Amino acid sequence: MNAPLIGAALTCRESARFATGRGTYVDDVRRPGMVHAVVVRAQVAHALIKGIHDDEARAMPGVLAVYRGSDFEPFLKPIPQRVCPLPGMENYAQLPIATDRVRYVGEPVAVVVAEDRYLAEDAAELVYVDCETLPAVVDAQQAIEGATLLHPAQGSNAATHYRTGYGDCEAAFRDAHLVIGDRFYVHRHSATPLETRGLVAEWDEAAGRLRIWGVAKVPFANRAILAGMLGLDAALIEMIEVDVGGSFGVRGDFYPEDFLVPFVARQLGRPVKWIEDRRESLQALNHSRDMHCELELAVDAQGRMLGMRGRLVADIGAYVRTNSGVMPGKGAQFLAGPYRIAATDFDVLAVVTNKTPSGTYRGPGRYETTFFRERLVDIAAARLGLDPAEFRRRNLIPPEAMPYDAGALVPGMGPTVYDSGNYPEVFRHALEKFGYAELAANDGRLIDGRYHGVGMGCFVESTGGGPAEHARLELRRGGGFDLYVGASSAGQGHETSMAQVLADALQVPYDTIRVHHGSTTLLDRGFGSYHSRSAVMSGSAVVRAAEAMRDKLLQHAAELSGLPAESLRYAHGTIAGPSGQAIAGIADIAAGIPPHAGHARGPFSADGAFANDRLTFTFGVQLAHVAVDPQTARVDVLKYFCVEDLGRMINPAIVHGQTIGAAVQGMGGTFLDEFVYDEHGQMLTGSFADYLLPTSTDFPNVDGETLELSPSPSNPLGVKGAGEGGIIATGAALSNAVSRALAAQGISITRLPMSMNNLGALLRAARETTRKETMNVNGEYTLEAGRDEVWEALMDPAVLQACIPGCERIARSGDGEYQLTVRAAVGPVSARMNAAMRLGDIVPGSSYTLTVEGKAGAAGFAAGSVAVALSDAAPGRTRLAYAAQGQLGGRLAQVGSRLVEGVAAKIAAEFFQRFQAQIGRPAPEAVPAPAAAPAPRKNVPIAWIAGATVVAAAVILAIVAL
Repeated sequence: MNAPLIGAALTCRESARFATGRGTYVDDVRRPGMVHAVVVRAQVAHALIKGIHDDEARAMPGVLAVYRGSDFEPFLKPIPQRVCPLPGMENYAQLPIATDRVRYVGEPVAVVVAEDRYLAEDAAELVYVDCETLPAVVDAQQAIEGATLLHPAQGSNAATHYRTGYGDCEAAFRDAHLVIGDRFYVHRHSATPLETRGLVAEWDEAAGRLRIWGVAKVPFANRAILAGMLGLDAALIEMIEVDVGGSFGVRGDFYPEDFLVPFVARQLGRPVKWIEDRRESLQALNHSRDMHCELELAVDAQGRMLGMRGRLVADIGAYVRTNSGVMPGKGAQFLAGPYRIAATDFDVLAVVTNKTPSGTYRGPGRYETTFFRERLVDIAAARLGLDPAEFRRRNLIPPEAMPYDAGALVPGMGPTVYDSGNYPEVFRHALEKFGYAELAANDGRLIDGRYHGVGMGCFVESTGGGPAEHARLELRRGGGFDLYVGASSAGQGHETSMAQVLADALQVPYDTIRVHHGSTTLLDRGFGSYHSRSAVMSGSAVVRAAEAMRDKLLQHAAELSGLPAESLRYAHGTIAGPSGQAIAGIADIAAGIPPHAGHARGPFSADGAFANDRLTFTFGVQLAHVAVDPQTARVDVLKYFCVEDLGRMINPAIVHGQTIGAAVQGMGGTFLDEFVYDEHGQMLTGSFADYLLPTSTDFPNVDGETLELSPSPSNPLGVKGAGEGGIIATGAALSNAVSRALAAQGISITRLPMSMNNLGALLRAARETTRKETMNVNGEYTLEAGRDEVWEALMDPAVLQACIPGCERIARSGDGEYQLTVRAAVGPVSARMNAAMRLGDIVPGSSYTLTVEGKAGAAGFAAGSVAVALSDAAPGRTRLAYAAQGQLGGRLAQVGSRLVEGVAAKIAAEFFQRFQAQIGRPAPEAVPAPAAAPAPRKNVPIAWIAGATVVAAAVILAIVAL
């Protein structure tokens, strides 16, 4: 009995032909009489087209035609959405070619066809587009304001806007012990496959058939779209998949050229080839990411997450493409991630701007919102005084909660139900294997001139998108099998993994199986590859096809033997009778098969289909150890580790390669890749000299481990999709690591990319804050109330919070610790400061000492201490004396200590006047200075501590002058 092949790390069959240059890509396709097309693209981001002058181009020898928008009528229709069609987006779909207005640099405005590519390129240079330039909108916030409309007929730049969530979020935030929030941004970048896009289209006039080479990802869906646009029966269009040099989500969607090139081929009656160059690829291929987020988290005193609320704004570029809804839709769906949160409330907005339209890129929406959430989780852990790992551990969804309903957060979709998983165990394993405890001990330490930091990110990923997938199996003469699958391949190793599935399902030798994939000529129906679905959907369809083939073989053996089919048994390619005698083997049956050509069905053909509307969900953890050079802003990734539970693996070697490749791709997106536009909508990073990508030497210390703890119950293989998990938490883990390394410098990463330019600017700003102003503020205040009466008021936190100018919130964060949020202004500096406070040296009813450290973002920081003492002044009067000293940094320091101390005096006076009013007697003349909030201490009554915290907060308000 042979060992199972599912789970075996076999070398990919495809590797040999790729490594030896024997692959066949679309540019390798040659057809008799073939001509070449070049797309003329808009050179301005926003303009009205007044005319297109192409006489010189048409006159060039060898130029066959120049097509403008009007030449494509009446077939010119908007390209429809394929997945995640969010409400309203259908009104912003793109025509394949501009007719009256251009909305981004790179939009098609004409197509030139010539006898060779060089002639076509030269002719395209002679096509002049006369246009009236309009204001360009390149900022999402500016687009929301709507001063310039990209689609005037719609009256808004908002392609979709909706609100989603579950539970009572208002109550969660009302009852929270602590609310933490921040603003985040993930920059615009995308995939840059090694092979650019291309097509060869050939019209067969006699047969009325259209053949297209170079399709990828979803050929069946694209065939349906093209058939609808051209008015053809879909059965008359053949889409043929050749080798594809990478996709990562961007290749194979229906782009304008997928209509233009076949149309031109049909018009000319000659095969037409179009291959984009790299600049075209960077301009016209789907961009992605480019998302803003305001996010808040509500937690209780034990560090449990109660609620999450926020606003997502996705910049989707000039038009809605076939899958533009995935980024905002799936982004909101996965904001809560792997944590058990009782209530959420998300406002989701997607806006159009004068930039290249957006689509999916590996981990769409997940990479962005994992960065948002996991950065906020780290920020919250610091505010709570918890280790980031411990804070996460307390909130991960437990295994007993599976399957877990994560809410219905995408319009038109049902609830998100995590199918299986043991998240705490995966998390524990990841920390242990990484050596988290030992490495995190060096957080913030300067070692050999570099600051060290460890960060992490947790994520949930949905895989196995439905609705269905198909497979066909043919037994051929000689006893081998031809397997035809609907899954498209762009380098994922389908020819290997699908053969492994079939070899196990039929118990036949692996090397007798040939796998054919992707083309519409192979199957009557299929769906393709997206949403990490191939292993789940195509793998399961292969199992079904194998079952159907086994039944057919048993029936044939029954006819040969005269025995009932139900009495026969199939094992390892042989059919045995009731007593175990061999009746027929696969080779014997195959010997009787007559020859048949091509993909025609033979007598032993079996179809299999697998339909499922239940997604599978993986859980993963990524950890990073970085060293940051504060002088050069260089970040060295000393160790990066990915752990993900896939339930079951078909080929561990393929999975491992996908994980490492995805992680490196994510690191490039976190540190390097960025599409930068100027204010006119011109892309400034239009070549690999400016758009930077990681090389094999940039991130050498990447490793990963895939676990098989929780098989999916929703498919016969128990598998979950692989390939995208490795990228999803890279931005989160790396930004958390850098933030922890530079925490002492007051640096918190809330925007990507962490390029050397951006990180260098933060480090320069941090160095400027080293100039500090030192202040000493002493004073006393006599209150018109007896000491007991004053003390009773001090024990009432509600009374005292009402007395502190600018105080937004005081919350306990742990034993002896409190968090304070205040807002105010000093001269030109207006800021909101979050302060951490600790109370010590308490003599109940008499005195205490408070220390405080506060940060106000770009406004600077403050640190200080204050000693407070109460005594009897006279009958019915109480003296409060304080001695405070502190330091200011950043812009606060630049204000100057004299102005700060003046403001401090006013704040102190206002506090004591309010406090005096609360205890019911007229306020005496003011004496300077407030204090900062102390934190609780063991064995001290909590009510007194709360009161003391508020009084101390008043003094610290004077020190930090907010």
